[in-house]
This record gives sequence, C-alpha cells and structure tokens, in this order.
Amino acid sequence: MEERLREHYFVLLRIALLLILEIYIVLSQSVLTGASVKVLLILALFIGAIAGKELVEGWTRILFFGIAGVLLFILLFTLGTTFILLGIFLYYEVLAYLRSGILWYFIPLGFAFVPSVIGNAVQVMIAVLIGFIYWQHDFVVESYRKQTNEDTITEQTLKHSMSRREHEMQEEVRKSLLMAENHMLEERAELSQTLHDKLGHNINGSVYQLEAVKVLMEKEPEVSKKMIQAVIDQLRGGMDEIRLILRKERPKKYKLAILQLEKLCEDCRTKGVEAELVTEGELREIPEKYLEIILDNAYEAVSNSMKYAKCSRIKVSVHVLNQMIRCSVSDNGVGCKELIDGMGISGMRKRMREINGILDFETEAGFTINMLLPL
Repeated sequence: MEERLREHYFVLLRIALLLILEIYIVLSQSVLTGASVKVLLILALFIGAIAGKELVEGWTRILFFGIAGVLLFILLFTLGTTFILLGIFLYYEVLAYLRSGILWYFIPLGFAFVPSVIGNAVQVMIAVLIGFIYWQHDFVVESYRKQTNEDTITEQTLKHSMSRREHEMQEEVRKSLLMAENHMLEERAELSQTLHDKLGHNINGSVYQLEAVKVLMEKEPEVSKKMIQAVIDQLRGGMDEIRLILRKERPKKYKLAILQLEKLCEDCRTKGVEAELVTEGELREIPEKYLEIILDNAYEAVSNSMKYAKCSRIKVSVHVLNQMIRCSVSDNGVGCKELIDGMGISGMRKRMREINGILDFETEAGFTINMLLPL
C-alpha cells in the first residue's frame, strides 16, 4: 500500500490541487448563482477527465485531454475569465504529459495577468504556485527518480556480474583442486604399481630361498649360509631400490604447498572476501624450508586481514626469480597508521631471520606484507 502511494503521490497531489482550486473559485466568487447545477456538473466532468486520463495510455489519454479542454471552453464561454486558473492548470497537465522543455513552463504565467473577478495579484500567485509544483516534479523529482532507477539497474548488473564471476572463480578453483587431487592419486597409483613390479618378484624370490634354507640348513649348512647371504644381499638391494623409487616418486612438496594456498583463498571466498593466488616462475625450485615459511606467513597474514582489515579483496602472490623468491600478501582494507609487532608479526620476523630473508610492510593503501627469500 505504501509503495503504491509513493508511486502515485503526484497524481493524488494534482487531483487534490484541482479540487482545492475549483472550490476556491466557486466559493470565493459565488459563481454558482443561477447556474449551480450546470456549473457543478461541468466541474465534476472536468475533474473526471483529468483523473481518468491517468488510467489510460497513448491516444486515449489525448482524448481525455480534449474532453477536459472542451469542458474548460464551455466554462470560459459561459462565465468568462473566472475559470482562467483551470486553463493554466490544464496547460501544465499537457506540459507534464509531453515532457516539454523548461521554458514552456513560463508561458502560462502570462495568462495569469488576464483580468478576472479573482484579481490579478491572487491569480498570479496561484499560477506561480501551480507552475512551481509541476516544475519541481518534472525536473527535480523525476530527474532524481530516473537517476535512482539507473543506479538500481547498475547495482543489480554489478551484483549479477560479481555473482557470476564469483561462481566462475569457484568453479575454476574446484576444477584446479580436483585436477591436483587426481594428479596425486595418479602418482600414488603409479608408485604402488612400481613397487609391485620392481619389488614383488624380489621379495617372493627371497621367501622361496628362505624356505629352501629351512630344509637344507641341517643337511648342507655351507650351502644354506651362502643362500642366506644371497637373500640378505637381495633384500639390501631391494631396500636401496625402495629408497630410489621413493626419492623419485614421492609427492612434490611445492604442489602440496600451492594446493594449501589455493584452499586458503577458497576459505576467504566462502566468507565473502574475494581472494586470488598468483604464481610465477619455477615453483619446484623453492626449498622445502622456504615452503613452510611462506605457508606459515601467508596463513598469519590472511588471518590478520580477515580479522582486522575490513577488506573485500586479498591477493597472495609467489614469484620465483633468478636469485630470490618474492612473496606478498596484500588486502584493500583500512591499513594502519602505526605498525605494532604482535605475536603474529614477531613470528614472521623470526622465521625470515632464520633464512636471512627480508620482511617489510606497506600500510597506507590497504596492508601489504612483502617477503624476499634468497635462493
């Protein structure tokens, strides 16, 4: 109900203004003498035409304007210039419908100087008031309403775009995580197959030889000793081969670290903060110790951003250069004027000192933590 009232308030205002105007003209000048029924009927029809045009569109509305114009002409022809203010009112109604330029709104003021029984001074004041009401609505209120509608459409478009982009990013992250998990499963399957192919026969052969030793141990001790030594040598060779396979086939730590950083960004997105991970260079060149430091510092920095920064965006970047690794965590939050070392920042500094790294902060445009780790 309130929403509909806001949408049609100007229609109600104009009808109320027309009623007040007619009542004022009728009562103040006693124009009903001798023709009260006819004049009241024409005035009622005039109000009906003005109100009825709001219910229709297009050429039908122009028809209602025509009816109102004919009724006004009858009033003016019958009672003279007494109802000139209704003519000014109808003129502004037509201007509001045609969306005319602002200069057209000054023309009706000239008609207010036409002599009538109401008096020119009062007539001009009422005409100015009517013109101001229409001008304010047509050029101020409508402009504001149009801008509000455009802003609403823009906001909805941006929200839709952001929602679509967020969905796309989540889908990309999900695919990346799925690919990483599949790759790890493939590596495990390959490792299992390699162990089975290379060590299965070796171990089975050793078992068979030990079974034979158990039978020959009392009858041929020397032969048994040689067979036991051969089994020992075979098992030692198998152990060496296991170490070689594990060293070659073990999961790569840098892939696991990147997967953890992706998961960290995904957690931020689920909490309403846009987050992205950017990597560049040969990530496999990062030592395991450095990976642990990067992960610990990144987790601490992102946690601080989520708690204190009031940010909407976080970016984590890892760049492997020729002589060093540059890693940064930045947000677009409120930043801070004075940096105070708490437990988290002190822990970052300690970890960086252990590897002779460099740690610095940018606190003006958001908050950024930069790490330089020497290779």
